Amino acid sequence: MTIRKMNMDSRKKVRRLAAALSSLCFVGALSGCTALTRPIDGIPAKRLPPEYFDGEKNDLIPIDISLLGQEEPRSYVLGAGDIVGIAVEGWLPYAKPDDVPQLPPVNFPDAQSTLPPSTGFPITVLEDGSISLPFVRPIAVEGLTLDQARDKVRQSFIDAGLVKQDKELTPVVTLIRKRQVNVTVVRQDSQGNTQLSNAGLQGVQAGQTGRLGVDYAASGSIIKLDAYQNDVLHALMKSGGLPGVSAKNEVKIIRSKTADKKARIDFMRAYSDLVASYKCDPCNCPPPMPPDPTILRIPLRFSPGQFPEFSQKDVILQDGDIVMIETRDTEFFFTGGLLPGGQHPLPRDYDLDALGAMAMSGYGLAGTNQANTGLSSLGGATQVVPPGRLYILRPTCKGQIAIEVDIAKAMNDPRQRPIIKPGDTLILQYKPCEETINFGMGAFFTFGLRELLR
Repeated sequence: MTIRKMNMDSRKKVRRLAAALSSLCFVGALSGCTALTRPIDGIPAKRLPPEYFDGEKNDLIPIDISLLGQEEPRSYVLGAGDIVGIAVEGWLPYAKPDDVPQLPPVNFPDAQSTLPPSTGFPITVLEDGSISLPFVRPIAVEGLTLDQARDKVRQSFIDAGLVKQDKELTPVVTLIRKRQVNVTVVRQDSQGNTQLSNAGLQGVQAGQTGRLGVDYAASGSIIKLDAYQNDVLHALMKSGGLPGVSAKNEVKIIRSKTADKKARIDFMRAYSDLVASYKCDPCNCPPPMPPDPTILRIPLRFSPGQFPEFSQKDVILQDGDIVMIETRDTEFFFTGGLLPGGQHPLPRDYDLDALGAMAMSGYGLAGTNQANTGLSSLGGATQVVPPGRLYILRPTCKGQIAIEVDIAKAMNDPRQRPIIKPGDTLILQYKPCEETINFGMGAFFTFGLRELLR
């Protein structure tokens, strides 16, 4: 009986141990369920052509911002819209020979003006480039400097017989206000609002997802630019500075002439017809929209060996022109799987590879996750082996391609870290062996040891 009882106890222990091992095997079989139930057929990164690893932003050279402005002349040249101060002794202001001469008024400029105080009665240069003074015919001053205009005013009074040739007459001609150009500036970045800009920066630093931390609305304003300051550089400085990180690294200039508007409409109509023709053919993709020839694009960063094709004449703005800074609202990538799900902005001025994108999403390459562990566990056991496979789902015209990145190999070989493009989706998964080890170790320490001790 004693021997039989011992045999029964031994069989019970064996059955319990077998049950524990069966549970361990069952968990191990299910551990690779993600790879089995949601398989992704990816192209290994090592088989990709070099263009998948060559970025376009790291080597860009910032433009010399002085090229966005114009050089001011040594002496200001008058034109229609200028307001000049003129005083002519005895005639402006008029005084009879026996009267005490009156002093001309002194004009002090606004706080924002860079002009010094001026003397004389304000006279506006008319659209035809002339000024009208009492007792003399209209005087054409367009294209003249202040000194040349003063000599011409003196000669006009002499030609009118009001002043003798040999009499000393020195009129006063000063500049009260420069002519101005009205320009519309439309900005879709955060530079116009300091509070929003700071909030967006904090959001990005905190690892938040979304549209650069906050949602920026477009802002527009009509600004007045003085003569010889009516250029792109001054328009940007008066509207908030250079484009922020939420905007594209370029400035668009849209001319307001009727001919340019008609040309833009014809261009859009031709491209729309082209896209409509491609929709009838399911095998071909429509070409990307070409640059609008009526819109001047000035890149603020350019590739080595290339130079922006614009002249100083192109950066000069006229009445009604529109300066536009567009947002980068489509330059995002998405994360899922074991990565915290979200939408993340791509950097504007440098390229981001697969490992950098994982870090930006809050996942540490050592296997930790700042936002949400998202790791498989059993009985509260932590992971032993971090996930080692990353898929990059890249949309194409007619579907998508999947790129498989082995994280361990990518950490040692930069040629296995594809550059992330806008619209990419990153899916982090365990390899079947990794998840088996993690779940198996958790099951063993939770159930196996307990059964062995019993």
